Amino acid sequence: MARGTDSPPEDGRADSIASNELDAVKTSEKKKSKRPANTAFRQQRLKAWQPILTPKTVLPLFFAIGIIFAPIGGVLLYTSAQVQMISMDYTKCYTDAPIDKFDVMPGDNVNSQWKTNGNRGNPPQWKRINRTVSYDGVEVDGGVWECQLQFHIPEDMGPPVLFYYHLTNFYQNHRRYVSSFFDKQLKGDVVTTADVQGSNCDPLQTNSTGFPYYPCGLIANSLFNDTFGNPVLLTTESADNQTYEMKNTGIAWSSDKDLYGKFPSSMNMAEVSPPPNWHVRYPHGYNANNPPPNLAEDEPFMVWMRTAGLPTFSKLALRNDTVKMVSGDYLVSIMNNFKVDMFKGTKSIIITTRTVMGGRNPFLGIAYIVVGGVCILLGAIFTVTHMIKPRKLGDHTYLSWNNAPAPKQSAGPSTGMTTGRDIGA
Repeated sequence: MARGTDSPPEDGRADSIASNELDAVKTSEKKKSKRPANTAFRQQRLKAWQPILTPKTVLPLFFAIGIIFAPIGGVLLYTSAQVQMISMDYTKCYTDAPIDKFDVMPGDNVNSQWKTNGNRGNPPQWKRINRTVSYDGVEVDGGVWECQLQFHIPEDMGPPVLFYYHLTNFYQNHRRYVSSFFDKQLKGDVVTTADVQGSNCDPLQTNSTGFPYYPCGLIANSLFNDTFGNPVLLTTESADNQTYEMKNTGIAWSSDKDLYGKFPSSMNMAEVSPPPNWHVRYPHGYNANNPPPNLAEDEPFMVWMRTAGLPTFSKLALRNDTVKMVSGDYLVSIMNNFKVDMFKGTKSIIITTRTVMGGRNPFLGIAYIVVGGVCILLGAIFTVTHMIKPRKLGDHTYLSWNNAPAPKQSAGPSTGMTTGRDIGA
């Protein structure tokens, strides 16, 4: 009796153990499964639009693109043609231009665009004059050459009238050059010599005596420093010379102005040094008579510090937003401080207006017209082809496996195979 009563509990325990083992196996299998969840996203069943390219859909699309793009290109090209501008390359003025007397500039150095084809006046002329210039009581050795450009504007310009300087072969986009500045120093924060030495200004961080440069870095050291005078309308029969006032304010981006600050008043200006290329302007270093520049208001410096992405670029130097530049003969004087022969570049000035699309740039209009014209041409060719020899939609005879070559036979007509199998299969 005792043995009989003990049997059922043992069988129950065995069934319980087997059930637990089976659940463990099932749980293990579930955990090891890498099958994605059965959802539309995981199983790639999302709804999608798969257009069927037929002549009825493709041909109207070609003509629509052409009809839209071509007029837009014409408007852009016309807008660019409304820009008035004159560009003069004065690179060799300080070596090739006659001294103290005007002579005609080489034709390759001048480029202009005007709305009308009326009287263009005399071609631009140039001359050079050696000026005695001093900074902080120290005269520049050999003086400074001044280039004077005389040119004619055949029609009224602007406002606004913009004055650019244009450089070629100057790589402001070089990796080491573009990162060579110290943002905290430019912001006007108090920085120590150790801070400057640990910045990205290398290799222009400190001078030979250990004083940090202000501002440090390659960009600031190579600042474009040619000095431009305001254009002067030359004497006419009814009026004396008139200076067309242009300002160097309002030329920097408003967002850039927030990046610069004044030299900290708590720092001793005698403990910082001008960059090497600024030595002529600061022969005695920074002092009370010739203090460091106020970077918070020095917009030409801000414009230069916004590096260009290409080796040929133009940067805004002066502007007049209120008064038009009347037609007539003008004179512009330029002091030669920036050397371009060391990097085999050129420098020019550009006096120009602008439109709602910006400055002169015919490329965008030409690109739109070319794309529109090509689309219309292709649409016409495809339309004629479709009308002469239309193709049946969904014709399976064009499939590659239906075009298997016929077997070689010694005699008799050849037969095409359309079984869908390769020969010899």
